[in-house]
Amino acid sequence: MTTPPALLIAGHGTRDEGGAEALRTLVRMLGERHPDVPVAGGFFGVPASPLPLDDAIDGLVERGATRLAVIPLLPAPTGPVPDALPSALERAAERHPGLGYTCDAELGPHPKVLDVLERRLDEALAAGARRPEDRARTTVLLVGRGAADPYANAEVARAARLLWEGRGFAGVETAFVSQAAPDVPAGLDRCRALAAAAPPDRPRRIVVLPYFFFPGGLLERLHLQAEGWAAAHPGTEVFGAGAIGPAAEVAEAVMERYRATVADAPLPGGAACGCRAAEDARGTDGTAPRTAAVAADAGER
Repeated sequence: MTTPPALLIAGHGTRDEGGAEALRTLVRMLGERHPDVPVAGGFFGVPASPLPLDDAIDGLVERGATRLAVIPLLPAPTGPVPDALPSALERAAERHPGLGYTCDAELGPHPKVLDVLERRLDEALAAGARRPEDRARTTVLLVGRGAADPYANAEVARAARLLWEGRGFAGVETAFVSQAAPDVPAGLDRCRALAAAAPPDRPRRIVVLPYFFFPGGLLERLHLQAEGWAAAHPGTEVFGAGAIGPAAEVAEAVMERYRATVADAPLPGGAACGCRAAEDARGTDGTAPRTAAVAADAGER
């Protein structure tokens, strides 16, 4: 019986222990549900992470893995970063001769991820989200990390549109914590302008929804920005939602992507195969195909 490739979940760097524990929880969940698949996870992109990707790879190799299917657990491309995922995988192949790997595109606004986002909205509003009229007076501000790459930022706008479709919210606007416009205060201004026509007896409210898988410094910065804006606009209800987190739906989406990755590109057991890529990492319509390598993280778009 052929041993299946190991599943490696790659998150974009965090120094936050809470974010690391969330990824550990997701790894444990997948391991319990799929004991036949070796699984580990870690973060790339920043030094001094409490859960480094290099350690996760080394641990899988120690457990006998010779092939890796890498799933980047990212809601959108990171844009150029100093230590990109392809570089981390190349280093791993140098440390472990004979290690094969293939890498899928970032998870993005997978339907199951959108379901979790919707649940985070409902949790933020508590009982006030249950009726259609409650949703109809709610505007959502979906906040991404922000990147220098406009295509990465466009993926956040795509997620906002998908979240808005058919869910009954008044609107879903976008903002970014850093590197891109609009920033969080400007995004809240836009949401407030949309709510200006609400009847006085049915005041509209805004939910600030992080488009992050894990808690960390960016999430804390987002909360501070939203709280500062809310303090300056006491007439507007502002609710803060939690990060996506290690939800069961996320585990299902990761495993779905793992199976598709293994089925589409059987992994060699010899030299590292590199991140899977189309000849053009971006399609003619400007969108990244699912099978594109995350070499885009290195600024190769």
